Amino acid sequence: MNDLELRAEADAILAELVGDPGGTARLREDQWQAVAALVVDRRRALVVQRTGWGKSAVYFVATALLRRRGSGPTVIVSPLLALMRNQVESAARAGIRARTINSANPEEWEAIHEEVEHGEVDVLLVSPERLNSVDFRERMLPRLAATTGLLVVDEAHCISDWGHDFRPDYRRLRTMLQELSPGVPVLATTATANARVTADVADQLGTGAGEALVLRGTLERESLRLGVVRLPDAAHRLAWLGEHLNDLPGSGIVYTLTVSAAEEVTAYLRAHGFAVASYTGRTENADRQQAEADLLANRVKALVATSALGMGFDKPDLGFVVHLGSPSSPISYYQQVGRAGRGVEHADVLLLPGKEDEAIWRYFAEVAFPPEAQVRQTLAALADAGRPLSVPALEALVDLRRTRLEMMLKVLDVDGAVRRVKGGWASTGADWVYDAERYAWVARQRAAEQQAMRDYVGTTQCRMEFLRRQLDDEKAAPCGRCDNCAGVWADPGVSARALAGAAGELERPGVDVEPRRMWPTGMPAVGVDLKGRIPAKDQCSPGRALGRLSDIGWGNRLRPLLAEQAPDGPVPDDVLQAAVAVLADWARSPGGWAVTGPDASARPVGVVAVPSLSRPRLVGSLAEGVAAVGRLPFLGTLGHTGHDGAHRAHRSNSAQRLRTLSAAFTVPEELAGALAAAPHGPVLLVDDYSDSGWTLAVAARLLRRAGAEQVLPLVLAVTA
Repeated sequence: MNDLELRAEADAILAELVGDPGGTARLREDQWQAVAALVVDRRRALVVQRTGWGKSAVYFVATALLRRRGSGPTVIVSPLLALMRNQVESAARAGIRARTINSANPEEWEAIHEEVEHGEVDVLLVSPERLNSVDFRERMLPRLAATTGLLVVDEAHCISDWGHDFRPDYRRLRTMLQELSPGVPVLATTATANARVTADVADQLGTGAGEALVLRGTLERESLRLGVVRLPDAAHRLAWLGEHLNDLPGSGIVYTLTVSAAEEVTAYLRAHGFAVASYTGRTENADRQQAEADLLANRVKALVATSALGMGFDKPDLGFVVHLGSPSSPISYYQQVGRAGRGVEHADVLLLPGKEDEAIWRYFAEVAFPPEAQVRQTLAALADAGRPLSVPALEALVDLRRTRLEMMLKVLDVDGAVRRVKGGWASTGADWVYDAERYAWVARQRAAEQQAMRDYVGTTQCRMEFLRRQLDDEKAAPCGRCDNCAGVWADPGVSARALAGAAGELERPGVDVEPRRMWPTGMPAVGVDLKGRIPAKDQCSPGRALGRLSDIGWGNRLRPLLAEQAPDGPVPDDVLQAAVAVLADWARSPGGWAVTGPDASARPVGVVAVPSLSRPRLVGSLAEGVAAVGRLPFLGTLGHTGHDGAHRAHRSNSAQRLRTLSAAFTVPEELAGALAAAPHGPVLLVDDYSDSGWTLAVAARLLRRAGAEQVLPLVLAVTA
């Protein structure tokens, strides 16, 4: 078959993919160049092209052509569950049998394994996390490497820790690449990689310019109209959204920086009559799929989403993207706004930055690769154990939170210093070098990206050109459409009525504080004799907080008050009154102490304060103020032993937190006497905030053993 005949066959497959068999759909020349490199030349290719360019068309057309010529199935590694679902449906239109293995369908894995074994699958979409699964690596990966006809690495920027969305699971691809049969083509694709990330990905995948075709196109998006609306506070931004959402074309996405903010915004918009759905890392899989389907069918005006949605959603007619809060990277921002305007002539993109954005950036920056001492401590713990250790067992030995510990272990696994085995993680004994220079460079890069987002908000130059230059687009030029090129087009006005309503919503305090029910794993190994379920007689009861630090309402009020360097002082009047309002609402709620019935709590018999090393005046005045307003006796403050500043707040894992807290508190004689003299009933336990929940759990255990019937925690904030 000559090139013309193959091109015609490829175009026919494309027509089927887009749902127009026998139609006029044709691959563009740059798309055909990539397909031919894979199918004719069996080369490796790195494609860096804007969202909507048609990268999925390249690998599905190539798959169909290769399968017809006897090649094995295509394996697509992608982190985007939503996009996986879209692609499975798209492939089916062209007669391509696609299946997916990811965290959302574990009940199907066994059946899919069998289908792959029997050659019944044309395309297998795999989440990168599967590459780090022991069972998958031992059972499936060798077979896939031996039989794969085409390997596709989607969102390939995730491979690079120089990029904005590094995922260490992707590094496993190097092993698969080494085991591929000779002549198997490889396609790596991304829409969001600057020159540095592109070079790094090419090097790591073995798709360097000397070995492969590198297709890098312009990042211009002629359908997008970019703008920034600068408003003074969260109430203005929420009110603006409620008044102007219907002014935006079609349906779209409203991005927030945190799960809490997404839930707050969703509740507000629904209360004001908008059909919207929340889409976050906390959303159940079935609800995610329903939300996706509703947006695709235009049954909702918007999804209110965190980066959990990311680029993983394919809706060509998406009419707008609004960000309530700035992402920390212009590359990430370009990635998210690129969902809009793929199949329509006009789409609106608006950024509404907030004062809280930078505090949220700092919070998420804390998951960076740990300092060398902590890495060495982990390696030593695994070596000394002489057996595999689970992550919960390691938490008792290493002062790192779980997310950061797991990320570090995956990097060490790829680097050969540890290996994932059944039962946990084991040391390999291999030498390992801490690449301090690289990690420091990455940290500086993150800081530079944050500054670039500040510059984007304030720039008077073309906004699309600014973003394109951040991604090293050499053809970047003024777009003529954004608010700087063509004039302000988004009305920043907010009515007094809408503002008052939004402020009222955000100023309403009160969120639940869930108590700890189980002790962390591995505590006896570090000399703390606590394990299993916390006995009911020692447990803390559910409590209340004014808000979450990640909220756009009370979070914004509490973050400055509870910041590490904030001065200590008496509780502000508005905060005390909000705490009293939370207590009043708590009393009226189901299970509250003003409610009768078998599940009701009795009215508190007194108030106890947690001793604070950093904010004694704040916590003490809060406890005494609540007691005075509620006409409850202030029973006193727990003592602290001063063990290494044990309960000074810091971001640590549960095992380490409990290890330092287990002997941190005492019940002074005066407090013990007050408890003994008080009527039988619950006590209110007051603290500034709850992070891990272990301060409240340990303090409650002491109080209950000193005679308290129940311990009801009241804190200003919870951190998550």
